[in-house]
Amino acid sequence: MEAKLQSRRATPFDAEVLTELNLELLRDDASGGATTPAKIKARMLDWLSSGEYAAVLFEHEGEVVAYALYREQNASIYLRQFFVAKNRRRLGLGRRALAVLFEEYWPDGKRLSVDVLTSNERALAFWRSVGFLDYCTTLIMAPKQRPTLSPRTSL
Repeated sequence: MEAKLQSRRATPFDAEVLTELNLELLRDDASGGATTPAKIKARMLDWLSSGEYAAVLFEHEGEVVAYALYREQNASIYLRQFFVAKNRRRLGLGRRALAVLFEEYWPDGKRLSVDVLTSNERALAFWRSVGFLDYCTTLIMAPKQRPTLSPRTSL
C-alpha cells in the first residue's frame, strides 16, 4: 500500500524548513535570486505572520518533501512557490500535493495562476500536464544587460 501524503498548514514556526526548501528551489531553478538564508527566513516569517501568504507543507514517509506558498484573493489564487525536493521527484508527489491543495485548501471557483521560468522545461511540462494553460510571457532585462539606445531626434 502506498504511503499517504500528509499535509498541514505551515506556521511561522516552520520558517526554518521553508527556508531550506526555498534555498533548494532557488538553487534548482538558477533564477539569479541571490539572497541569504537569513533574508529568506525573514521574508517567510513576514509573509506567514502577516497573512499575506499561506503555506502548506507536505510530508511523505515522515519527511517533509514539498511545499506550496500561495496568496488567496477574492477571485484568484496566486501560487508563488511550489516545490518538491529533488530526491523525491518523479514519484507523483507533486501531482498528489496539487490534488490535496484542490481538495483541502483551495475553494472552487477561483482562478489559479503560477509563474514558471521559461527555461524550466520540466516545470512547464508538469503544469501543462495538470491543466494549466500558457497565458502570457513576461520579459525582463537585468541592469547589466541594458543596452545603450539613442533617442529618436525626429519622427
